[in-house]
Amino acid sequence: MCGIAGLITRQTTPEPTRQREMLAKMAGLLCHRGPDDEGIHIDGQVGLAHTRLSIIDIDGGHQPLFSADKNLSLIANGEIYNYIELQQALSAQGRQFTTNSDSETILQAYASYGRDFLQHLHGMFAFALHDKQKQRLILARDRLGIKPLFYTVLPDRVVFASEIKALLSQLPHTPEINPEAFIQYLQSQFNTGRETIIKGVHRLLPGEALAIDANLKLRHWHYWSALDIKPSEIDFHEASMQFDTLFETVMREHMRSDVPYGLFLSGGVDSAILLAMLDRLQDRPIRSFSVGFSDVKMADELDDAKRMAKHFNTQHTPLTLSREAVFNTLPHTVWAADDLMRDYASLPTSVLAQHAARELKVVFSGEGGDEVFAGYGRYRKARPERWLRNLIMPGSGGFRTRGHWQHRWSSRLFGAELKAAKTAVRAPYINAWQATPKGWTDIQRSQYTDLSTALPDNLLVKADRMLMAHGLEGRVPFLDHRVVEFGMSLPDQLKVDSRGGKAFLKRWAEQFLPADHLYRKKRGFHVPVREWLYGPFLDKLANKLTHNTAIKTWFRAESVKQILEQQRTGHNASLEIWGMMQFAIWHRLFIEQPGTRPTEQEDPLDWIS
Repeated sequence: MCGIAGLITRQTTPEPTRQREMLAKMAGLLCHRGPDDEGIHIDGQVGLAHTRLSIIDIDGGHQPLFSADKNLSLIANGEIYNYIELQQALSAQGRQFTTNSDSETILQAYASYGRDFLQHLHGMFAFALHDKQKQRLILARDRLGIKPLFYTVLPDRVVFASEIKALLSQLPHTPEINPEAFIQYLQSQFNTGRETIIKGVHRLLPGEALAIDANLKLRHWHYWSALDIKPSEIDFHEASMQFDTLFETVMREHMRSDVPYGLFLSGGVDSAILLAMLDRLQDRPIRSFSVGFSDVKMADELDDAKRMAKHFNTQHTPLTLSREAVFNTLPHTVWAADDLMRDYASLPTSVLAQHAARELKVVFSGEGGDEVFAGYGRYRKARPERWLRNLIMPGSGGFRTRGHWQHRWSSRLFGAELKAAKTAVRAPYINAWQATPKGWTDIQRSQYTDLSTALPDNLLVKADRMLMAHGLEGRVPFLDHRVVEFGMSLPDQLKVDSRGGKAFLKRWAEQFLPADHLYRKKRGFHVPVREWLYGPFLDKLANKLTHNTAIKTWFRAESVKQILEQQRTGHNASLEIWGMMQFAIWHRLFIEQPGTRPTEQEDPLDWIS
């Protein structure tokens, strides 16, 4: 798990000292992702930088990696879980490995299979591979978008990095906000697709590769898509036998590590299943962590997590967080997230990562189970309700039709640029829904819509950035592409039944877990921001927001005062206010003062100028 950055310039080779300075600056902004080692390589037009978190082949896995003839060079972030099998297969073809690093299999697979090499990689990854002979740089990202990769095209070069913050140092001008991405953040809590919150900074999409030639011509291609998954007609017994073999294989591959690992244990089904599998497949006690909140009415999941920890005899650490502890994490989580993304769960996740990183470098977590096995309630809306929603807001089958902001506040607060960009809010969901095959059901379409939008650009931003900000690798077995293909292909009656969603997975897991845990009502991972956003903190925040330049630029000042007053008098507008507060902090960190890094505990009000 690492940070990568680099550039390819036009045919005129830049001055090497200047090139090295640029690479070193980007690497410095990614050192949290890889605190163990750093490597820089320059070869004519191409420069590569790598910061390393050592997980596999600790002593021999320094990057960049090179082929024996030095024609190929590679920097990679992530893990290739089937590297042992790939090493064996490629060695049999005559490839000579110089390390035991899982990343070297990327380089050797390219040498053997050419453009088809990506099909052979099982894992989470983002990498850059330079083919000197063919004068091309290849960027690629894993199938589900577990690992991030961004790039920007400038007049004389293309620059790429694991995080946006490293690219900002290379822009020839002050970063500018993309209004369409901004309104997606406000209404959906994230923005999604090729374009990011910063104009001119792009995402490499999940399952996509990009080749850049010596003239800076870009050629994209998709090597995997969930749209290619074929629905299957299968009963529970046959599906269960298939999944027994598949998930054990996936778990064994994900457990490959030269350093100890642990588990983020919520009170839900997915992390409990991972715990059961880890318990089955290893002999030593499992290190687990969970989080809850003090002095709140909202129920948390600490008791359910403790119960599972006791059931499997883990070495368990429950954390109980106060309002101050959670709120003071905000500046650092905004910096860590990089993308402008409002997921309250990022805050406790960051605290969990901070604690786990004191003794571990790897943790497992259950992201993806709901998307892959249809666990969300939004997949189970009654047909008449879905029909009515689609009638009012057509294009996505009645799925994801509403923005998060209350209409009375979006209509009053949004400035002219935001109002002009309003059609961007639903466009990603409509496009995803319309792209699905005609034979798919609404449940499959809903799953795909989430897999291609909210999963990579919200849930996995949290899972990657909150952990990597503390030098911790997260592993998400439910998002192995083979598990995704299996879960997506199941017939609807194995996904949803009278007891709710994720029917197959829960029934399959009855062999490991108590039924009352599997079938209790789904709570989700909630953070009690609504309960906490009041009193002196809100009074001080009101003063800050009403005078903040960024807020006054994008929102109507008089309405900002009104919404804060409504919150004071008990009319809930916590989501809207929190979104503006987070934006004000993000604006300072990424637009006004790029390169600034908060500590892990800061008063968020100090970061609103």
